Amino acid sequence: MSPREGSAPPDPEPLTTAVLDSHTHLDVQGGDPAAALARAAAVGVTRVVQVGCDVPSSVWAADLAASYPSVAATVAIHPNDVPGLTDLDAALAEIEKLAARPEVRGIGETGLDYYRTGPEGVAAQEESFRAHIQLAKQYGKALVIHDRDAHDDVFRVLESEGAPEKVVFHCYSGDEAMARRCADAGYVMSFAGTLTFKNAQNLRDAAAVAPRELLLVETDGPYLTPMPYRGRPNAPYLIPLIVRALAEVRGEDVDELSAALWATGERVFGPCG
Repeated sequence: MSPREGSAPPDPEPLTTAVLDSHTHLDVQGGDPAAALARAAAVGVTRVVQVGCDVPSSVWAADLAASYPSVAATVAIHPNDVPGLTDLDAALAEIEKLAARPEVRGIGETGLDYYRTGPEGVAAQEESFRAHIQLAKQYGKALVIHDRDAHDDVFRVLESEGAPEKVVFHCYSGDEAMARRCADAGYVMSFAGTLTFKNAQNLRDAAAVAPRELLLVETDGPYLTPMPYRGRPNAPYLIPLIVRALAEVRGEDVDELSAALWATGERVFGPCG
């Protein structure tokens, strides 16, 4: 089943302390963004980060954030799109223009993906990743990393290029050892619905040891819908399922964890509006 097929899951029990969805794709989810934001707010998800993956979606993200104070935008060229570009420099120039806008709070998702892109695309991905790192540092924005099957090289590039002050590993996919490495570097780990998957004990082990102040949660909607709705459409209103799963893994109070997640979101992406 496609992530965008099937009926939408029901609304979860609302959270009593507000949280944010630190990574979502409302443009891919379709429908009215205002309705999606209202549905999320009704269950305690009062802020979302709309993520760009190419120039058009990055423009869309920035424009949406300009219209809704509860939305922050990030802008970038997705690593899987980089090898197919005929003019990476031109695309990066457009991303740089967007990076200067005040409603844009992050550069990403950028990084390395060795799962969908073969060896022939590695050099182009790394060139793009390095350029995005420099943009994040130049404009003082958070760097939002897409890292799939490329952990060691992502760390290598960050270390050789010099990491920005704020780094987020979107849809964290490492193990406990990598979580400790991220913690040592001060990198934020954002956990998605994959945390709830039966075969994801490595993520639960990582989430258990990650410092609370380096945690975020995300949907990556419409993808990675948490259990028990895996395979159905994901959206920001389902964040409470992930927050409660994270609290259970860590043995923490849901409200206290929610407050910490909100504080980290503000530190990384700045205040609303």
